[in-house]
Amino acid sequence: MKQTAAAPLWKDVVKSFGLVFGDIGTSPIYTLTVIFALTKPTYDNVMGILSLVFWTMTILVSAEYSWLAMKLSRKGEGGTIVLKEILVRLLKPGRTVAFVAFLSYLGVSLLLGDGVITPAISILSAVEGLELIPGLEQMPQAVLISIAAAIAVLLFVFQYKGTDRVASLFGPVMVLWFAALTLSGLASLLQRPELIQALNPAYALKFFQDNGFSSFFVLSEVILCATGGEALYADMGHLGRKPIVIAWYFAFCALAINYLGQGAFVLSHGGGKNILFSMIQHQAPVLYVPFLLLAVMATIIASQAMISGVFSVIYQGINTRIMPLLKVDYTSSHLKSQIYISSVNWCLLAAVIFIMLVFRRSENLAAAYGLAVTGTMTITGIMMVMIYRRTSMKWKVPFAVIVTAVDLVFFTACLNKIPHGGYWSIVLASIPFATIVVWTMGQRALYRALKPLDLDTFLVSYNQIYAKGKNIPGTGLFFTRETPVVPPYVVHSIIRSNIIYERNIFISMIRTDVPFGLKSALTSALGPGLDAFVIKAGYMEVVEIEKLLKANGIEEKVIFYGVEDIKTANPFWKFFATMKKQTPNFVQFHNLPAGKLQGVVTRVEM
Repeated sequence: MKQTAAAPLWKDVVKSFGLVFGDIGTSPIYTLTVIFALTKPTYDNVMGILSLVFWTMTILVSAEYSWLAMKLSRKGEGGTIVLKEILVRLLKPGRTVAFVAFLSYLGVSLLLGDGVITPAISILSAVEGLELIPGLEQMPQAVLISIAAAIAVLLFVFQYKGTDRVASLFGPVMVLWFAALTLSGLASLLQRPELIQALNPAYALKFFQDNGFSSFFVLSEVILCATGGEALYADMGHLGRKPIVIAWYFAFCALAINYLGQGAFVLSHGGGKNILFSMIQHQAPVLYVPFLLLAVMATIIASQAMISGVFSVIYQGINTRIMPLLKVDYTSSHLKSQIYISSVNWCLLAAVIFIMLVFRRSENLAAAYGLAVTGTMTITGIMMVMIYRRTSMKWKVPFAVIVTAVDLVFFTACLNKIPHGGYWSIVLASIPFATIVVWTMGQRALYRALKPLDLDTFLVSYNQIYAKGKNIPGTGLFFTRETPVVPPYVVHSIIRSNIIYERNIFISMIRTDVPFGLKSALTSALGPGLDAFVIKAGYMEVVEIEKLLKANGIEEKVIFYGVEDIKTANPFWKFFATMKKQTPNFVQFHNLPAGKLQGVVTRVEM
């Protein structure tokens, strides 16, 4: 029994390397190169920076995510939206709930902005390794950018097929990548074994003492070693906590050994265009090209994980009604997390190529990288403190406070990047943030402007019309937000236009605060010939409404839905109205049969 239980666990551990650790796993390609381009590689500086890198990964990844955050989940799922849902249940309605909502919107927006920068820096840094191949030293930067852009285009073009078939290869490739990092780091470290002393935090403190205030800004580059650490928590729902934590132990050791090895190489041979690639070139010139190909594959996998993460976050946003409806395709018949959102895919591709063209080199792109990550980590830290204060695990509050304080220090250091390209992190995050704010405020204002009727008032007129007996044969479906509230289009159709069927069913869908789970209930006789069908689904659940209807014996003749024609002079609401027109409505989103659909227009003044 133990063997059969262990096999799936280790299989999931291998999958974790491909699904979760692509981003943080490829950070050794550029982290120390960027740091030592700005800091002189003296013995004391190298020891101090290696110590900072080790303790940054320990505190911000191992402590914050592996230990603290991953203990907080809803049905095994993690992420900013999950933290919000946990907190909302612990808080009383009021300003604190609004503050938590604001934090979650900001966290989601920063993560989406990061989804542009991660593929750009990962792919570009790997492609720049071509410059170390003999004969290609003078390769123009424009050619390198073109190759990186071509890889990005191929990556995004094949998204519509889904990653279900090739995902099984991601884990083994990343295991091979981490093994290569370990061996190369170990080979270099054996030349300077005394560098293991850098694990002592005293060297990090000494670095601050020797370099004064300028050392504070070095933290904005040191954070590059922890980028992608937030994926441990965000991707927890795919594989579960245990395999991800086990995989992190191995990944952490591989990364620590490789960074120490790079430090040893710097002390012996100086910096260079790229420390990791130069180290491999020096150790085994014959294996350099295979290693470079492996690096490109690792960066593609890292980018794929980020793209899938962006799709997942937006799908959560759609189902929790903080984002507009977008056309979603499901690329796997058995993996609910495998989705494709065409509009997001092409916008991401355009943004990634644009960022590559703006920054041109990976070390320039590093100037924009880190602000979004540290912002997300700080938000996670604040929300964890708020949650642990209100649970039985209050003893974890001091640790969560310390971690959040460290997050804030790194975030403050990264503010220095804003004039040097960091403002792009803000620009990229501001687009989804503005969308979320406009959409959530607009939906609330629209709901108030529509002035829906309560069910009891509606039934007075409905009963009179139904009693006349001039009802249309068959079943008519009417979509409502919730059963006790009747939207204006239903009033217009039934009460004013006398479109009333022998059987009329109000259908409403309620998204629950857990990721998965699906329940439906049919309530008969709200009135003569009037029933209610309520669907309760998790915010990551794929709902096939037609199948549910047939399973409950409902064969509809026509499906009515509301279309709002918004008239406004307010620029803010005009933007909201434009968003409404450009995105699919509820029935289009759920792929209901077009031949049965009947849209009813309601003019609304906002």
